[in-house]
Amino acid sequence: MNNSVLVIGGGIAGIQASLDLANMGFKVYLVEKSPSIGGRMAQLDKTFPTNDCAMCILAPKMIEANSHPNIELLTYSEVEKVSGEAGKVKVKVKKKASFVDWSKCTGCSECAKVCPVELNSEFDENLGKRKAIYIPFPQAIPNKYTIDKRSYPPCRVACPAGVNAQGYVALISQGKFKEALEVIRRTMPFAGVCGRVCTHPCEQDCERGQFDEPVAIRNLKRFVADYELRVGREKAVPVERTKEGKVAIIGSGPAGLACAYDLIKEGYAVTVFEALPQAGGLLRYGIPEYRLPKEIVDNDVSYIQELGVEIKINTPVKDLGEIFNQGYKAIFLGAGCQESMKLDIPNEEAKGVVYALDFLKRANSGVKIDLGNQVAVIGGGSVAIDCARVALRLGSKRVHLVCLESRDLTSKDRMLAQDLEIKEAEEEGLIIHPSLGPKRILTENGKVASLETRVCTSVRDEQGKFAPRFAEGPVTTIEADTIIVATGQKPSTVVFKEIEKSPMQTIKVDPITLYTNIDGVFAGGDVVSGPADVIAAITAGKEAAISIDRYLRGINMKEGRPETLKRVKEVSKAGVRPKARHSMPTLELGKRKGFDEVDLGFDEKTAVEEAQRCLNCAVCSECRECEKVCEANAIDYEMQDEYVELNVGAIILASGLGLYDISPLTEYGYGKIKNVITAMEFERLTAASGPTMGELKRSSDGRIPENIAFIQCVGSRDFRNKIYCSSVCCMHATKEAMLAFEHHPGTKSTIFYMDMRAVGKRFQEYIARAKKEYNVTYIRGRPGRIEVNHENDNPIIWHEETTSGEIKSFETELVVLAQAMVPQITKDLAKILGIELDEDGFVKAPDKLLQPLDTTRQGIFACGYVHSPRDIPDSVTQASGAAGRAAEAIAGGK
Repeated sequence: MNNSVLVIGGGIAGIQASLDLANMGFKVYLVEKSPSIGGRMAQLDKTFPTNDCAMCILAPKMIEANSHPNIELLTYSEVEKVSGEAGKVKVKVKKKASFVDWSKCTGCSECAKVCPVELNSEFDENLGKRKAIYIPFPQAIPNKYTIDKRSYPPCRVACPAGVNAQGYVALISQGKFKEALEVIRRTMPFAGVCGRVCTHPCEQDCERGQFDEPVAIRNLKRFVADYELRVGREKAVPVERTKEGKVAIIGSGPAGLACAYDLIKEGYAVTVFEALPQAGGLLRYGIPEYRLPKEIVDNDVSYIQELGVEIKINTPVKDLGEIFNQGYKAIFLGAGCQESMKLDIPNEEAKGVVYALDFLKRANSGVKIDLGNQVAVIGGGSVAIDCARVALRLGSKRVHLVCLESRDLTSKDRMLAQDLEIKEAEEEGLIIHPSLGPKRILTENGKVASLETRVCTSVRDEQGKFAPRFAEGPVTTIEADTIIVATGQKPSTVVFKEIEKSPMQTIKVDPITLYTNIDGVFAGGDVVSGPADVIAAITAGKEAAISIDRYLRGINMKEGRPETLKRVKEVSKAGVRPKARHSMPTLELGKRKGFDEVDLGFDEKTAVEEAQRCLNCAVCSECRECEKVCEANAIDYEMQDEYVELNVGAIILASGLGLYDISPLTEYGYGKIKNVITAMEFERLTAASGPTMGELKRSSDGRIPENIAFIQCVGSRDFRNKIYCSSVCCMHATKEAMLAFEHHPGTKSTIFYMDMRAVGKRFQEYIARAKKEYNVTYIRGRPGRIEVNHENDNPIIWHEETTSGEIKSFETELVVLAQAMVPQITKDLAKILGIELDEDGFVKAPDKLLQPLDTTRQGIFACGYVHSPRDIPDSVTQASGAAGRAAEAIAGGK
């Protein structure tokens, strides 16, 4: 027989049972799922029938339970498994990760002061706010901070590179722009670049988009990068070299530089070899300046160099063996796709046919280009759009874009370019010819004259593979002085012949490690995948860096890699109001003649307002600001859930009460009529520690009501909802009416009731006192519906007076609903404990007269509201009784 007891639930009943058992000499494990003990009573302002301060009664018991040598508190914990028999019970308890080392935390609150995430406080019934790192209430025990971290936000999960969008957006919302940029650079160095040209899959999955419009995540990333340039960037501190083995990166595009960035931060010596005169790859030579100015590329590349990455320009690499001979222990190939795909149609070799990559490279290098008056661009992706817009800026009068894809952006065969760039190109004068494919090039004297096309009926097959189909019939011919071919790119056919390649000349690699067929050589980005976007290339570089680090340390390159981030399951939208997304300001059409940037960026005010639209899906944004200010070094983001095994002789279930969701009871207007609140919301409004510091204010106008109506049995004693009586509501409403008067003398309260169940000691006397001294009136009748007077936002209660049968209306300034109360035990917990519940969800007793505190499983007892509806004094009495039953069972009784 084990002489310890497990008590489930840290409310007043659980605390009392624990103290009684501890004082008898038993070891007690008090398990509470929230970070603090105290339960529902901690939310109350005062208790009836004495109207004493609830916390004044509760706090000493909380302190005693925390300091008692025989009680071990297991807060922020849940019971996972129960096995064995009475007297010898094995219990598995999960201690949820608080991400704060409570042995170090001093409760100083410095962390909460800098936390940028603010959300509704559950303790204040969503009327007040709390931070992502919080203590539930001022008197909480233990008085330690907890980080509310709920998996990962959709934006971060959707980002191929795992950039912490919620983190930097949260900081922007608080005006912490420098800190926001730090969050971005923890993952990758291209804030300025990706803030302009990323395809932003994060926004496609943004939870805010399910409500109105997604947050402008990419534009906010750009904002903080621009802000740094505007105020001046401090030079990055070089990273100390701590690891053996030099690494060579071939190619200074996004894949190569991302790989170099992660490796230099790991402490390796890294050198980037670039064949061209300047670093950046297609970021510099393939994307026009009206989208990505050179100074932005320069800033991001300079930051990487300042960390310690050496970049050797004008240094083509043709022999990998030479690199290894120079002492490099690993090589990453990120050479990209350097050759344009050809059309293989008649007269493609004619004068006037140019290819996209060469054209953009020449244009970005400042080479003078004469395209003629009419230009035809072939292709439907971003590169094709860029070529067309560059042609317009170089002076061509008419620019046509011919593409196989549909202009319908909802079609499976839609154009591959992004919606916004298509829109802007058309605004600038681009003429798009969708669903057409090139048939042949017509020439005059060996020079391009026009492009003959054919109708494309389908671009991709049912599996989504590129398999265009064409229709017979009349053809369309487009006159052109120059034809720009922008139908895709491929890696160079002459690069590193010793590397195994696919028929498309892309490098073959292990899909997880990016390892090639040559020892010590890795590859990633477009040279492996074929043409992709910038963020995909960055992701490849990051994955390669993980593999290279593992390779150089001699550990398995596949096992133990970072796991796929788990998306948060539910995101509350309670209290969220529609707010339009801020549009990116753009350069006027008339000024888009040169290569000045079209998108102008947000100002500070706009950026903050847009960031504040974020729903903070995962709550904690992992911005790590709390970590910076915690002098005790108590923050631990790597903390994991722990499991403890306990051996006990008995279990007491005291999981308390929950509140019935009355939002479906639309007749009461809760959630729609501003001045209709619940009784528990009333408690928090009158509590001195509540969101209004004890001022009972209406949400519609902040005014203190002089006339309040209380409605009892909302959802209770109702065959449609809960048929049982919740027991405490009658006296609870009377107590709150008294509180209203005490807080604001003269307040008139009216209580609507079915019948008054005041059966406790001196309860009738309590009601009589309310009528006589506290200006409380009782009306017997059940309201049928509540409307609102739109002139003053006053609720209007329609009810039938039971005594007369008359239908009347009653206008008041505030309505308080006494919602039904429910036992706070889930079916899952009941199953774990192996006990039965009755039809209303209360714990079933084998014999209510002879064994009122027992459950259907021997050795497990129950007390408080989980057993049946009851008030606080009754719960405390029953808790002592349950403690006695548990002691009796352990001592050998039945």
